[in-house]
Amino acid sequence: MTIIRSVDDLKQIYAGVSEASVAKVTSALTAEYRQMIEASPFLALATIGPEGIDCSPRGDKGGVVRVQDEKTVLLPDWRGNNRVDSLLNIVRDPRVALMFLVPGSNTTMRINGKAVVSVDPALLESFEMYGKHPRTVIVTTIDEVYFQCARALIRSELWKTENFVDPASLPTPGTLLKAAKADFDKETYDREWPERAAKTMW
Repeated sequence: MTIIRSVDDLKQIYAGVSEASVAKVTSALTAEYRQMIEASPFLALATIGPEGIDCSPRGDKGGVVRVQDEKTVLLPDWRGNNRVDSLLNIVRDPRVALMFLVPGSNTTMRINGKAVVSVDPALLESFEMYGKHPRTVIVTTIDEVYFQCARALIRSELWKTENFVDPASLPTPGTLLKAAKADFDKETYDREWPERAAKTMW
């Protein structure tokens, strides 16, 4: 296997950045970038900490984040598995990256910035959903924001319903857990999961 080990060698292969690739990067939200981000119900949150890196899916009804201003987005931390990998990383290293998906659009949005974890009571209460509140809110200050070239989503045909995989053809969560822990009770887990998820969505 031939491996690239220097920046110069890499740049010889990927030479010539287009004007658009550079011009699209801004240090704050434009009106159009804000419109794209507010249309997104889903993002991937990347963080880094002493133990390594983490990438976590985040989704919410309506917009996944609230835009506070041109430099700040707010991400409520709703119910999950309590591993809090992302939060543990952020409190020790504030660097974050967010990638937003908009259903039906091949244009993705990206934010790179620095985040803090807030427990401000008024902020938590402002995200009330069905009488419940997030335990924390991730407040991200934008260093740079830009849209991603659509080629990846076009190649993947992500939004073509005829390409959707039948969930019944895939391993269930219980099956995945049993593969990691041989004595895990996958039948009980799979049977109880839908009701448990419905009760703990927020």
